[in-house]
Amino acid sequence: MVEVIHTGAYWRGGQIVPADGAETPDALTAARERTIAYSILRAHDRSTDPKKLRLTFDALISHDITFVGIIQTARASGLKEFPVPYAMTNCHNSLCAVGGTINEDDHAFGLSAAKKYGGIYVPANQAVIHQYARERLAGCGKMILGSDSHTRYGAYGCMGVGEGGGELVKQLLKNTYDVPAPEVVMVYLEGAPRKGVGPQDVAIALVGATFPKGDVKNKVLEFVGPGVASLSADFRIGIDVMTTETSCLTSIWQTDETIRAYYENIGRPEDYQELKPQEGAYYDSVVKIDLSKVECMIALPFHPSIAYTVHEVQENPERIFAEVEAACNQQLGGKVTMDLRRNIVDGQITCDQGVIVGCSGGMYENIVEAAAILKGGSIGCGYFDMSVYPSSTPISLAVTKNGAAAALMEAGCVIKPAFCGPCFGAGDTPAHNTLSIRHATRNFANREGSKPGNGQIAAVALMDARSIAATARNSGVLTAATDIDYEAPSAEELQYHYDGSVYAKRCYEGFGKADPAVELRLGPNIKDWPKMPKLKEDLLLRLCAVIHDPVTTTDELIPSGETSSYRSNPIGLSEFALSRRCPEYVSRSKAVRALEEAMLAGTVPSEVAELLARLGGEAGRTTVGACLFARKPGDGSAREQAASCQKVLGGFANVCYEYATKRYRSNCINWGIVPFTMDAALDFPYTEGDWLYIPGVRKAIAEGVEALTAKVIRADGTVCDLPLQCAGLTAEERLILQEGCLMNYYAAGYGKD
Repeated sequence: MVEVIHTGAYWRGGQIVPADGAETPDALTAARERTIAYSILRAHDRSTDPKKLRLTFDALISHDITFVGIIQTARASGLKEFPVPYAMTNCHNSLCAVGGTINEDDHAFGLSAAKKYGGIYVPANQAVIHQYARERLAGCGKMILGSDSHTRYGAYGCMGVGEGGGELVKQLLKNTYDVPAPEVVMVYLEGAPRKGVGPQDVAIALVGATFPKGDVKNKVLEFVGPGVASLSADFRIGIDVMTTETSCLTSIWQTDETIRAYYENIGRPEDYQELKPQEGAYYDSVVKIDLSKVECMIALPFHPSIAYTVHEVQENPERIFAEVEAACNQQLGGKVTMDLRRNIVDGQITCDQGVIVGCSGGMYENIVEAAAILKGGSIGCGYFDMSVYPSSTPISLAVTKNGAAAALMEAGCVIKPAFCGPCFGAGDTPAHNTLSIRHATRNFANREGSKPGNGQIAAVALMDARSIAATARNSGVLTAATDIDYEAPSAEELQYHYDGSVYAKRCYEGFGKADPAVELRLGPNIKDWPKMPKLKEDLLLRLCAVIHDPVTTTDELIPSGETSSYRSNPIGLSEFALSRRCPEYVSRSKAVRALEEAMLAGTVPSEVAELLARLGGEAGRTTVGACLFARKPGDGSAREQAASCQKVLGGFANVCYEYATKRYRSNCINWGIVPFTMDAALDFPYTEGDWLYIPGVRKAIAEGVEALTAKVIRADGTVCDLPLQCAGLTAEERLILQEGCLMNYYAAGYGKD
């Protein structure tokens, strides 16, 4: 099904030709430039160093969880006008029942910002973020930067990168996105998928084969091969959007007449161009996928890489569920116990909920195929229920006009508007200890709305819309779509007839029309960022959370879902930092922040004075901050709130073995959190309450010194050395860390034309 080849290869005559190992590094670098990826990267690169990219983007996009913070950061940094099209969507709007910002206050802020700075505003329920970008912004050879991690438009010939808000701020201020020149991985597709197999099946198989060992981390995936032609545009983008879960940097696909027809259908034929690798293009590794061998897949909790075929799970439910339970319960830390095996009834697996939603699930073809499978059937009158969220109003119109929506409703499904809710824990929250199957992007712990701290947890498994519909037709008994007989939709039924008039009637298109006279509409809970202190010469850190999980997601660092109602109030949102993983983190960090505030006010707390006296430090040159240890933090969302909340609470550093994603590390840097790493061979036996002292840290960062030594002061009074690294910082990043955050960097006069 999926084969990972770790050696390099060339593209010659449309075939994979293994590298012979005799090539010089310079020759390989030159041949890598012949990939599609580098033809686009170099066109957007302002660097003079071929090993380092300084990229500018053709468009920017963000949603209502992030755009308020981005605008607030940018205007505090000197923003006057959006230099490129910047679309702000409202697809994460959730009910504000208790506390937080009223959704419409954020929406009004977004529209006023679009008018003031010359942006694009997409009202609530018109489209999820990435469907709007596909239909209105993507173009062959272009690059788009988004504040959502699933910013992926490679199937349409457009390189999408998902990063935290700080990186969008840099673009808004006409600066660059800096990244080492990445390796490129060939994803070679052959064959054609069988009836009943959908894009999520291919995606889960790909993620399962690549994520666990980090095979494609921070690399570019380039999809080529004869199998591409067998896939529709929707099928391709359905795979592409899930490449985020491999931890790759971005993705790109060869284009053809199918993609030309797509751009013609959405009324933008000028945005098509043929993209293909040049003869002799070099790839650092290869992933081969035989589409004809891909089976219906399921990703079990709590990650898209926990990949099995549906048949495997059906044949071995007791063993597989027991293994998954054990891993999940360990991750939950005893707060609540998951019982997947309750769903095994008379040897069959029963599901409690089906959801087709968002940028991965709610696409036209997925809905039409699901409707074909459910046509004339029923989801039953039991516990199983099912919701379908078309990902844009044009798609809603299309499935209404062609009868697909009617077929789904007649079977008992509920059709809902374009909304990302179930993807981030604010819609269709399942009952306790139930199994929800979803064509969505992620199934992290708590992501569907569970609250382990309150004793509530549900299991979310990712599946393709086709198998979800097959399961629904079987009243919730887990069923692969390849195991049922249904009349596949005709070519005409699968043709998406796009009608963009709804966008023209509701969306504000203001690029190039900035009006400085417009006042931003600030609701009472939309707050400015608090003042951030600079980094002094020495750094005294208190460990406020120590997490030894193999991977720590951004959802654990700052929960999604209902906490997002505080998204435009930095202080209010910070109260939820690590709340579902380490509830004591907030109070511990606040206590450390109080020490630093006293120091800034000219008072040296006795605890700090005693520590510095033992260490030979000086209060006047020492910053006191909170510190988080995690083995591998930052998998998941691009939301910079995972880092900004730490900063607001007084965070000044992270220590880890490695960062799960570039985007989380970049978020930390942009918020003035020093991204320390340590040798994986070393133990970290230290606990919450221990102190770390790093003398001369500011000078070391300024001079690019990468190896430092921290003194660890343990609760029993013993002191020991801890070797740390702070590697790979750019000149700009070193300045940001010294100044304390990106806003301070701009306020100091750096980074301006």
